[in-house]
Amino acid sequence: MPAKRPAPRLAVPSEAQLTSAQHELMEKIRSGPRGKAVTPRGPFAVWLHAPEFGQLAQALGGHCRYKTGVPARLSEFAILCTARLWRAQYEWFAHEPPALAAGVKPKTIQDLRAGRVPKSAAKDERAIYDFIQEIYKKRRVSDRTFKRVQGFIGDAATVELVGILGYYVMISMTLNVFQMLPPPDAKLAFAEPKT
Repeated sequence: MPAKRPAPRLAVPSEAQLTSAQHELMEKIRSGPRGKAVTPRGPFAVWLHAPEFGQLAQALGGHCRYKTGVPARLSEFAILCTARLWRAQYEWFAHEPPALAAGVKPKTIQDLRAGRVPKSAAKDERAIYDFIQEIYKKRRVSDRTFKRVQGFIGDAATVELVGILGYYVMISMTLNVFQMLPPPDAKLAFAEPKT
């Protein structure tokens, strides 16, 4: 049975109707590492309703996604873990292809989507997975779990990993609160919960 699609809670403004502040936000997004093809979808569509906030959020997001010392495979894996925990449909839709392209195994992605521990994941991915489970569920990370991640990625990237997780929690909240979903022709990764 296909997942039911709730309507977005905010209208997605058409590009022709953007205010100067909204235009400036879209231009800033397009001039960064995301590229000129970005359309007002997902969190960007929400941020157009608060463009000053959107400027700050998109700058942090550009750094978190493209400029940290966390390898792309581990960063995209961490983003998918976050998307799964929050059941953030658009986040999963936007990050599953780059995760595959960065080298996350399809079986690992299938396990994550299904809510299973990704037992066949690489050792560094499993360390990241355990780190994420602890920080989201216990609000703390044990010394053992911290040292495993730190051993794989080092001090600076461990700091940045925590930043990536925090940023994508904000994205997940934004997407879920405002009911921003993938395009209608895209399959939803998770059944929509009843509210």
